[in-house]
Amino acid sequence: MTNELIFPSTFLWGAATAAYQIEGGATEGGRTPSIWDTFSHTPGLTKQGHTGDVACDHYHRFRDDIKLMAEMGLKSYRFSLSWTRIQPGGVGPVNPEGVDFYQRLVDDLLEHDIEPWVTLYHWDLPQPLQDAGGWPLRDTAERFADYAVLAHHALGDRVRYWTTLNEPWCSAFLGYGSGAHAPGLSDPEAAVQAGHHLMLGHGLAVRAIKEARPDHDLGITLNLYAVSPQRDTAADADAARRIDGLANRFFLDPILLGEYPPDVVEDLSQVTDFKHVRDGDMEIISTPLSVLGINYYSRHVVAAPIEGVEPEPYWRAPSNWPGSEHVRFVTRGVPVTDMNWEIDAPGLVEVLERVHREYPKLPLYITENGAAFVDEVVDGEVDDIDRVAYFDAHLRACHTAISSGVPLRGYFAWSLMDNFEWAWGYTKRFGMIHIDYDSQLRTPKSSARWYADVIRRNGLAAQ
Repeated sequence: MTNELIFPSTFLWGAATAAYQIEGGATEGGRTPSIWDTFSHTPGLTKQGHTGDVACDHYHRFRDDIKLMAEMGLKSYRFSLSWTRIQPGGVGPVNPEGVDFYQRLVDDLLEHDIEPWVTLYHWDLPQPLQDAGGWPLRDTAERFADYAVLAHHALGDRVRYWTTLNEPWCSAFLGYGSGAHAPGLSDPEAAVQAGHHLMLGHGLAVRAIKEARPDHDLGITLNLYAVSPQRDTAADADAARRIDGLANRFFLDPILLGEYPPDVVEDLSQVTDFKHVRDGDMEIISTPLSVLGINYYSRHVVAAPIEGVEPEPYWRAPSNWPGSEHVRFVTRGVPVTDMNWEIDAPGLVEVLERVHREYPKLPLYITENGAAFVDEVVDGEVDDIDRVAYFDAHLRACHTAISSGVPLRGYFAWSLMDNFEWAWGYTKRFGMIHIDYDSQLRTPKSSARWYADVIRRNGLAAQ
């Protein structure tokens, strides 16, 4: 069909998950508690008191899950390592049982011709490191680098792609700013310090792994947003500049340019004096990468405050945005997902083209993109047409970006399966595979079959 949208022949089609969201086996195989174990077991912090103790039981069922991946035709699987399964407590030697689990997982992926893509950190800091101060403490960056070396030594003979951190914005500003995520603290200065030390740990880990295996592909995954002012006014434009600074440039500029944006430093001047930044830090943080991962879900539309009117409560709590708490996040009446996130596929094109235009040229990967919807099992089937439409629109956006010259090399759908959705517990479903949490029955949804067809044809049908 001549009007099909065909992707490059080397395009990497994958799906993604995270350890605490799917593994379960929380106290098995030598694993010790992380901040998410503590957070989820604290009454009132997660929906319905849900925890990741069992989750999708992937720890015991990974071979069955890999068979489902193979049936979908996945070319790659992006998963994270549980730090406390690899290195209990966050210090000391590796845990042989934990290493063995991931070696068996990787071996089974390779046997099914599925490229393993490892994320070293997806938010599950060992609880003892948090007790010592967590990411606002500089020492945590050093501990992360030590762990990265241990993990790479255990799996580097069979894993080529390595992501250091997943979405450090969430770790810093949701974990230490609003407290919506583990460890559940609310201290704007600590959030900024955490962001810096996360990036420092990233740079230290990249340097150490590159020294061991310079041929490996190393990167970081950032959750980036298109940010728009609500109105064409100077005040709304400044609101957009501020949120773009904290959401995007706070991480992009240090990692890719070796400096904090001056306007962001000024915006944060009432929060921190940046004395936690030491000589040499920016050189470490900006250690050259071979890939950049981008997670994209939605657009931020923002506005200046209205005098005398309090901002509406929103999932993005004001303390997520230190120094810019006055900015209003507004909705436009467009379709939303079950997370109440506006669906905006053109924003993905904006993000990709902007990164390619304004930063050093790197191969880019969409390391997460997906949507939660209310899924119903009817006669053993889940016809998630809204999710299919979401994926279709965003993959067309990817193709548009590639056609404009963006070096986009792959796409990982979020998520392979329904899972523990952090503070939302099991009340939100992002998966292409439905999970019955009582029976652990796996049921591929319509989106799984649709995505399998996309992979098979290496593209999208004509509209």
